[in-house]
Amino acid sequence: MIRFCRLILCTLFAIGFQAQAAETQNLVQIYQQALAHDPIWASAQSGRLAAQEKLAQGNAQLLPIVSFSAGVSEVQADTKFLGNTSVLQGGKHNFETYNYGINVTQPVYRKQLRAQLEQAKNQVRQADKQLALSQQNLMLRISRAYFDVLSAQDKINLIDAQKTAINQQLNQAKANFEVGTATITDFNEAQARYDLIKAQEIAAVNELEVKKRAIQYIIGSLPPTLSSVRSDLIPQTPDPFEMEQWVEVAEKNSLSVAMQQQAVEIANQEIERQNAGHLPTLDAVGGYSNTYANGTTSGLGNGSDMTVATIGLQLQIPIYQGGYVSSKVREASANQQKALDDLESAKRQADLDARSAYLNLVSSISQIKAYEQALNSSQSQLDSTNLGYEVGVRNSVEVLNAQQQFFSAKRDLLQAHYTYLLNVLSLKFAVGLLSEADLENVNQQLVSQ
Repeated sequence: MIRFCRLILCTLFAIGFQAQAAETQNLVQIYQQALAHDPIWASAQSGRLAAQEKLAQGNAQLLPIVSFSAGVSEVQADTKFLGNTSVLQGGKHNFETYNYGINVTQPVYRKQLRAQLEQAKNQVRQADKQLALSQQNLMLRISRAYFDVLSAQDKINLIDAQKTAINQQLNQAKANFEVGTATITDFNEAQARYDLIKAQEIAAVNELEVKKRAIQYIIGSLPPTLSSVRSDLIPQTPDPFEMEQWVEVAEKNSLSVAMQQQAVEIANQEIERQNAGHLPTLDAVGGYSNTYANGTTSGLGNGSDMTVATIGLQLQIPIYQGGYVSSKVREASANQQKALDDLESAKRQADLDARSAYLNLVSSISQIKAYEQALNSSQSQLDSTNLGYEVGVRNSVEVLNAQQQFFSAKRDLLQAHYTYLLNVLSLKFAVGLLSEADLENVNQQLVSQ
């Protein structure tokens, strides 16, 4: 019986541990949820689908246009003929007519339709690049939100640890004051620090809830426990190391620049399309119709049945349209210049973003090393201050200050880890090469809590 109870307890413990482990999710898992639920990403996908229809619409205008028509009508006629006639009969005649027909128009030469088709092709290419940019943006957004939650959670953990340390100092100051070995100043200082850290705790808890809601906006639900960054993280220098090489990569691969280049092509084709408004158009036309009537207005015969088939060419030459076409050409030319200006702006922005991302990454690597040294120094200072307090050469205020400096250094080091990982992704995003493989590499630096 005892062995059976132990078996049940072990099984329940294992199930509980597995459930707890299942609740912990890493960056890649959160990203997969974002792909399924992020409204901004869903909007980008819908936009791409809509843009793809531009190509079908452009091709459709080059194909034949076929229309069918049919009708029926009732005719009531009252005819009177003047003069002497022995053939035509006047009077009232009621009859019905029936007709149907098919008309076909095939564009032969319409330059504006060709230009519009080329526009559609570039719009589809632009939409593909926009979708790729949206996916990279999603990776960066979810990573930033992920590390913001970890940072907010670290603040709470550090505040808890600091509150415990201050509380111990408060109790010791109180005990020393009661036995007369310390002044009331030490107690008041510790009490003030304790009250302050409690206020900071309230703010930190609120900040964590806000950061969780930022992830909720992307994935549609509150995040579970998130995997944290490993403590033995070793930052890697960017490869290639030279900043100018990253700038060259950005010039070749920046999606923002590529999208603006497509916009220039679209603007060029718009000028061509509007200029085509001055040119003639040629269509091949054909038709077939049948009209049947079971009576006539003249009274002659029992009705008619007429079939007509036509085929030919239709030429239209624009002569004067009030200056409308010329105005549309000038408008298209101005938009072309705007697209060229926007392209130059996109190139400069890509250059700036690449340089900024590179410098931020290199700086974050240096910061991690500096904060590691600062944390070691703060730990040594705290140890020596505690020792000095025990032997009576340091007071409680100095101990509290040393504690605060130590926890600040620890917080800064943790934040530097998140900043470094985010800067790794930001650099790849700035040059247009951020991929799921990069997200997986960052994910390797996370461990379950």
